[in-house]
Formats: sequence, C-alpha cells, structure tokens
Amino acid sequence: MPPVSIRPAQITDCPRMLELVQELATYERAPNEVTIEIEHFMESGFGPNPVYWAIVAEAEGQVIGFALYYVRFSTWKGRKMYLEDILVTEAWRGKGVGSLLMDELITIAREKGFKGITWQVLDWNEPAINFYKRYAAKFDREWLNVTIDTP
Repeated sequence: MPPVSIRPAQITDCPRMLELVQELATYERAPNEVTIEIEHFMESGFGPNPVYWAIVAEAEGQVIGFALYYVRFSTWKGRKMYLEDILVTEAWRGKGVGSLLMDELITIAREKGFKGITWQVLDWNEPAINFYKRYAAKFDREWLNVTIDTP
C-alpha cells in the first residue's frame, strides 16, 4: 500500500473535498442534497474569517479522505470540536486511513484545549458506528436533531 500522509487542508484541495462530500451524500442516500457552491465552500474555510478547518489524507498525490471540523461551544463544558465530516473514498476504506484522520483530530482537539469532540452518525451506518466504537465513543439516543432552513 502506498504511504498515506495527513496534512492541513489547503484551498486547492476544495474541489476534491467537494467531490468526496458528493460521494458521501450518495452513500447516505441523499445525492441531491449537496447544494453548496465551490466559491462559498472555499471562502468559508480559507477566506478572511474561516468558519471551518480541515485535514486531508493524501496518497500518491491525491486527496483520498478528509475531516472537516469547527468550534462548538457548550455552556456546560466550554469549547468542543464539532466534526462535520470524516470520510475516506471507497477504494481506500478499511486500510487505516480513517484511523489516521481520527487520531489527528484527537491530537488537534487536545492541542487546542477543546473539551471533547462531537459529531453525528446515521443510525443505519453500521461501518461508521463500528469505527467510532473503537474510540470508545458515547452514543446519545436522547437528543433529537433539529434544523431550521433559512433560504
């Protein structure tokens, strides 16, 4: 297997990251839900006031996975990392790339003094759930997701 490196995402990675987002949306049975435009994606992460940060997994000169996060604030705990997406392209799954990304996220969270990492997973996504269980993740069945769209 070719070596895999983990590094901070760069603005030039955005087109490939969005390709992977579309791959994830297709896997999650929502291929038409990705409506963000590349310019907005780039500005949001690499403009003068970034609202997210990301790391990428790279092999053979191509981004094969990434993790995107932002800061969430809990009035009970303080600053936490919110993991919006962690994904590895299908051809590279099961080869330890997800673990490299997750381990780096944990390191970043500790270095930044975050009080933890929070994320969501679909209840039918058994491969992801099993992956997270290896990290002793706690699954909360009490809270419901709530969203308001503001077009």
